Amino acid sequence: MDSLEGIRVLDLSRFQACPLCGMVLADMGAEVIRIEEPRGAADRTWGQLGPDGETLLYKVIGRSKKCATLKINTPAGREIFHELVKKSDVILHNYTPGAPIAAEVDYNLLKGINEGIILAALSGYGQDGPDAQRPGFDGTAQARSGGMVLTGFPGNNPIKTGIPFIDVTAGLFTTVGVLNALYHREKTGKGQTIDVSLYDTATFVSQSMGTLLLYHFYGEIRKQIGNRGFHSYNTCLEAKNGWVVLSIVTNSIWKRFTEKIGKPEMADDPRFGSDMDRFHNADSINEVVGKWVAEHTVKELVKLCEEARVPCEPVQTIDQLLTDPQVHAREMVQQVDFPGLGEIPIPGFPVKMSLTPGSIRSHAPGLGEHNDYVYKELLNLSNDKIASLKEEGII
Repeated sequence: MDSLEGIRVLDLSRFQACPLCGMVLADMGAEVIRIEEPRGAADRTWGQLGPDGETLLYKVIGRSKKCATLKINTPAGREIFHELVKKSDVILHNYTPGAPIAAEVDYNLLKGINEGIILAALSGYGQDGPDAQRPGFDGTAQARSGGMVLTGFPGNNPIKTGIPFIDVTAGLFTTVGVLNALYHREKTGKGQTIDVSLYDTATFVSQSMGTLLLYHFYGEIRKQIGNRGFHSYNTCLEAKNGWVVLSIVTNSIWKRFTEKIGKPEMADDPRFGSDMDRFHNADSINEVVGKWVAEHTVKELVKLCEEARVPCEPVQTIDQLLTDPQVHAREMVQQVDFPGLGEIPIPGFPVKMSLTPGSIRSHAPGLGEHNDYVYKELLNLSNDKIASLKEEGII
């Protein structure tokens, strides 16, 4: 039995952050029904498109879900949506407070229809505060939270990370909220609201390594540090045929490393005596270590460091990732059959559980692919009624 079997989620969200929550819930066994307008949502054709004309992002975050079309901000669509709410456990959306469509997912209204409903909203700035109605995305959250001034090398312009980690983290925080609310409802029978914002998430992440306390105690504003770790010696250096990253985060690892490179005296050098000493004197370490790294191939370096139990990994590109034995052993790239495309590689589910493992249930659905299931099986509408709704542009 899947851990979330029997849980039904109505996913009204778009783009990446909140839909990722729906993807995780679906991979864990919940029935997640993506609701979108009959013309199709913008995130189907947003960004890099695949050969079938749909965005590559949707193929990842849409997997394991069902899809039904419904125009919920019409009298007929609203009535149908309320019928679905009666039969559901969770609603996901990322509407900005004050947007006209947001009125359709008012919690007090939906609670009157289904007392146990859980309403999760993921927006740019949250459901309250002076900026609640402002739109926001991953990049703006990284900027305002101070994250961009921590990324890059000293003297560089502010840099956004190459992956949308705020979107991903906010989606996972929303998932945590949903699971918490489901557990609370199991004990009390009561639903509740979940309010997650990209800005809150980015603010949390940017402070998570002690940057706030660094300023509080010492008045220091952390700036760009390149590839160094926040509190230790972490570096990215060029080998004969590529790049490697070394993460030397403890004194014991540092001692083993200095012995491996034939420089045991560096372990006793007071400039490098502690993690923070090595952090502040990383340039001096790099002068020595960089020469050693440059004398070896990437494969040689990984092997030498593995022998000394020193964390060292190659900087890989996506084509190398696809052939990485560890990736395949952990099933982190899976082939999923998509209509008209055949089997294509999709990221696997990263949480490995012994009794209730998550998995990719199906390909990302086509527009309205599950209309018959939703309107015939769930709501028991007649063929004539469904045809009429379709003709009116409601579904």
